[in-house]
Amino acid sequence: MPRALMRLAAFLPLAVVHAAGTLLGWLIYLASPTYRRHLRENLEQAGFRDRRTRRAAVAEAGRMLAELPVLWFRPHAEVAALVRALEGEAAIWTRPRGGEPIVFLSPHLGCFEVTSLFAATRMPITILYRPPKLAWLDPLMREGRERPNVRLATADRSGVRALLAALKRGEAVGFLPDQVPGVGEGEWVEHFGRPAYTMTLAARLAGQPGHACYVVYARRLPRGAGFALVTRALPPALPGETAVRRINRAFESLIRECPEQYLWGYNRYKTPQGASAPESAA
Repeated sequence: MPRALMRLAAFLPLAVVHAAGTLLGWLIYLASPTYRRHLRENLEQAGFRDRRTRRAAVAEAGRMLAELPVLWFRPHAEVAALVRALEGEAAIWTRPRGGEPIVFLSPHLGCFEVTSLFAATRMPITILYRPPKLAWLDPLMREGRERPNVRLATADRSGVRALLAALKRGEAVGFLPDQVPGVGEGEWVEHFGRPAYTMTLAARLAGQPGHACYVVYARRLPRGAGFALVTRALPPALPGETAVRRINRAFESLIRECPEQYLWGYNRYKTPQGASAPESAA
């Protein structure tokens, strides 16, 4: 039943989907005190204390969920065509591929699902993903994400090997490094002024000689008009800055461009089971 409903929803106009997502976002916000607390606390931690940004963030989180059927079950070409504009380092999408390994890093900002689907129309890409806790959702997710030129790699040792193999072939890989990793897979570094347990794998691969690295997100355009794909080169490290903190700093800059479309309700500052609580940020 969920698959049939999602397929039906996939062909609704994006403006209608986003309108329904606004309602969904508010229902989740009002129904879950824990989610509501995380969203408000994380916004305030980052310095966004105004009511307008908070209300917009509630709506955008619902739109993120509501647009999944559109992204997963429309034909690949139609999904890629929803990217209406290229901003920032746009040449990466238009110049001929020269076999250079590329690491794309995206925070949970805007429509991160569409970035890999658009990228796959330009180059082969392997995406690291974590299977969802809801078992019934995993086959739907895989069906929606595994398009031509897209490979999925699970967040385990076999997935890491798949990423390394893709880079060795001169292809692209993609991460969402602002997910809290398992114990032993991250380190405590500052994120908007507070220690957050952060993935180290993305930083290691991005820092390898010969690897190009970009931070990306797809900003939702008003009234369901589609998305603008924003691509930035990973900024140079500051003196004394760790590789992982460098990525968090790049993400902070992206999020400040479009704060209402970040997933503030995610418990970004939690301590993974088995990990020691942070003493200080790097």
